[in-house]
Amino acid sequence: MTDPTEMVLTGGFAVALGIFVVSAMVRRVLAGRGSPEPPMESGAVSEDSPYQVPAEILMPPPLPPPGRVAVWFYRPLDLLGAGFVFLVFAGLLLGSLSGGQGEEPVLSPEVLLVNIGFQFVMAGVVTVIVMSRVSLDAWVGLRWRSWPRVFLIAPAAVFLMWMVFGGLQMSGYVKWMESLGVETVQDTVMLLQKSEDPLVLGLMAFAAVVAAPLCEEIVFRGYFYPVLKRFAGVWPAALCSALVFASAHGNLTAMLPLLIFGILLVWIYEKTGSLWAPIAVHFCFNGATVMVQLAARYYEIPIPPAP
Repeated sequence: MTDPTEMVLTGGFAVALGIFVVSAMVRRVLAGRGSPEPPMESGAVSEDSPYQVPAEILMPPPLPPPGRVAVWFYRPLDLLGAGFVFLVFAGLLLGSLSGGQGEEPVLSPEVLLVNIGFQFVMAGVVTVIVMSRVSLDAWVGLRWRSWPRVFLIAPAAVFLMWMVFGGLQMSGYVKWMESLGVETVQDTVMLLQKSEDPLVLGLMAFAAVVAAPLCEEIVFRGYFYPVLKRFAGVWPAALCSALVFASAHGNLTAMLPLLIFGILLVWIYEKTGSLWAPIAVHFCFNGATVMVQLAARYYEIPIPPAP
């Protein structure tokens, strides 16, 4: 049977684009007919919100917003920025798929450093784009009064994702993927399991535990998601951003759990209003994965393959 990885992963990008375009068009048509626009630019925030909207900005009527992620400072021009993010990760996916599936990853320290640098460059680009018009505090909610909640939110989210992995494992999901000829282990996990170079292991651990949680959250949840939310609404934006996030990782087996993880991170961001929360969750999730893989390797602990 032909490996469906390329078709499904590229299809994920296509579906995300289609959902956004249709949702944005429907939203615009309804607004043109006089239907009330969902209060995506409402200035109403809770007392616990870390956002501080400048008083001179006039806001629509104080209807309850569908979340705490502010979008009032995004403009139609940001669609070009979101499109840039979309095209960059779509291009990287196509490039990785053209290199062949099923081959063991061979990543040198130089390649890993380039990958880490790329993540920080992408995060820096979107930061410059947004901070040209709004402060960092107002953008990602740095002044979050309830920040100690991350010590409860992060472990609970990791435990929930482990339950998802366990459910997929028990349902036969991984065996089904194997029957399709799909690689069931992500490249990063494979390197942690098999690489003998301590520098490669160290760089991979840094990329997974530090670079990815910080940079991916800034790009996907901090910028890509709220831009889509501004023009398409909360749930279409959540689904689209999660689809792109999951597909960009380049592993079909991991696509479903990463889709769930991406939606969970958006939900946490909306509930807290601060990017610190999804960053902490992402950090704990990746950190736990690295520790489990290294412990399984060096202490010969048998663990089932996770999606």
